[in-house]
Order: sequence, then structure tokens, then C-alpha cells
Amino acid sequence: MKVRAKAPLRLGIAGGGTDVSPFSDIHGGAVLNTTINLYAHVFLEPIEGNRVEFVAKDVGKSDFIQMGKKKSNNDVSLILHRAVYKSVINKFNNGNHIPVKLTTFCDAPPGSGLGSSSALVVCMLEAFKELLSLPLGEYDIAKLAYQIERIDCELAGGKQDQYAAVFGGFNFIEFGSNDLVVVNPLRIRRHIINELQASTILFYTGASRESAQIIEDQVGHIKSGGKPLEAMHKIKESAYLLKASLLKGSISDLAHGLKASWEAKKATSDAISNDQILNLEECIMSAGAISMKISGAGGGGFMMILTMPELKHNVIESLKNQKGKVVNFEFTSGGVSTWTI
Repeated sequence: MKVRAKAPLRLGIAGGGTDVSPFSDIHGGAVLNTTINLYAHVFLEPIEGNRVEFVAKDVGKSDFIQMGKKKSNNDVSLILHRAVYKSVINKFNNGNHIPVKLTTFCDAPPGSGLGSSSALVVCMLEAFKELLSLPLGEYDIAKLAYQIERIDCELAGGKQDQYAAVFGGFNFIEFGSNDLVVVNPLRIRRHIINELQASTILFYTGASRESAQIIEDQVGHIKSGGKPLEAMHKIKESAYLLKASLLKGSISDLAHGLKASWEAKKATSDAISNDQILNLEECIMSAGAISMKISGAGGGGFMMILTMPELKHNVIESLKNQKGKVVNFEFTSGGVSTWTI
């Protein structure tokens, strides 16, 4: 039996950063996000022999585990692949190796700000769940994905990406102490989603190399207090305000709220914006955009731009001479899924 799986990437709308410890543990976090039709893809199949093979097609890397040997890899860069396999084997198969080939690729590169790494971990876990018939629910998969990525692999970041990939669609997610996470799926009328789709441009500025520094800055500011901490509270508040605007169908209010949220986010770390982002912001605003934000931690990656639908073409035209590219997308309603052949 061969298992296929795909998990959607997420577009952060508001509240990003409040899902990161220790802010979420001390003050409680809240994020508004949605998934789009860019995916992490996984192909899992049993193989003959006594080895486990990992292949990441999008980055051109491979790795393997030779069973019975302490050290048996040719590329240790695929740490997430190894960590997922190790976690599944130890937690659900009594540490007994299973000879499989795990092949992956993502529609967006690492550092894009769309949660691609987390979606990939969720997707791999869901594939193993299907292969081994594991008794794991949606919250179980998301929590395990968080543990693998943030604790086992010590990769900086928050909690929203894993839950967005599992549940899919528009979600308002709340975070509290003791690993409390509550996913609130939003029922949004089709005409509201259509209007938001018509008002939104997704622009890829290039991969961010600042996310770890940004998260480190934010964590430090939470401990020391001051204006950056005040900005974090404004970001959290914006998640509630933008959720209300979205549910009411007021895309204009959402767009203006997004602008205020972006200004607050920039106040949490000097690395969130840079000259390229400032130039892009000036370019699109002069062409008729209402607001923009960088999805993810900041510093680069994908930019979400909101404008009036009748001015969307003007804004897209203004970006043609800028470094980067407009990416066509659609909002999606489904989360991670698997099938067998």
C-alpha cells in the first residue's frame, strides 16, 4: 500500500506572534488565519530491505537510516523527516524500525511565511497515521507536530501553523497556558469569501532569513516589557477585531484593521521590516492598496495586500518592476488529507 498526503499552507491574517511562548502562556494568544491552495505533499511507501529513505524533491536532498547501524546517513539536513519517523517509531511501534521511503515537496519554499515546515510535519504524520492505522485525532496530530518541530528539533516558532494545516479553512485559534489550544472554525458566507478573494493579492518577496531573530527579539521584549510588549497586546486585540470584521463581511474594515495590526507588528522587532519591504509598501500604496502585511514572522516571504477589487489590476501592474512575483491563489476549506493506492 502506498500513501499519499497533502496539507495546505496557511496565510496569517492577524494575531501572529501571540501564539509564541512565553506570550501565549502568560497573556494568552489569539490568531486569525486561513489556508490557501498551496500545499505540502508527502508520498510514503513500504520498501524491501533494511533501510529507511528520505527524499525532499523541492530542495534536492536525500537522507537514509541503515537499520542496525548507529551512524548511517549521507545528509543530516532533513531533520524534520528524521524526527517525524523517530517519533512515530518510538511512540507507536515500540522502537521497531519500518523500512519505508518517504518523499516530500512543498509548493512554497522554507522561510516563505506560510508555515510550510509545519504543514510538512503534519502531512508526514498524517501519512504515517494512514499507513499504520494510528488512533490519532486532529488535535493529537497538531500537538505532536508542534512537539516534533519546536521541542524535538528546537526550531523557533509558534503553534498556529500546525493547527491551521490540520483543520484547514478560516480559523480563529486561541492559545493559553498548559498547552491549551482551542480551534474555532469560522463559518463565513461565500459572498464574503469571494469579496476577500477579489480584494487580496499575494506577493512573494523572497525567502526570509530573519524569522529566528524576530522571534528571539519578541521573546526578549515579552520578558522585559515596554512598548514592544504593548504592541503584542495590540496584535492580539487586532485578531478579535479582524475576526468580527470578517464575519460581518466588512472587508474595508478588515483592510484598515490590517494596516493598524501591521504597524503594531513592526514595533515588536526591528527585523520585521526592511528597505525592500518599505519600498514595496510605498509602491503598492501609491497604486491604490489599502494595507499590507508580511505573512509569518516577517523580514521577507509572502506579502498579503488588500485593495479595492476595481484597483487590484493597478496594484499588480505596479509590482511588475519590483523584485519578487505575484502568486495566484485561492482560499481553501479543507485541512490535511490522505489517500492510498
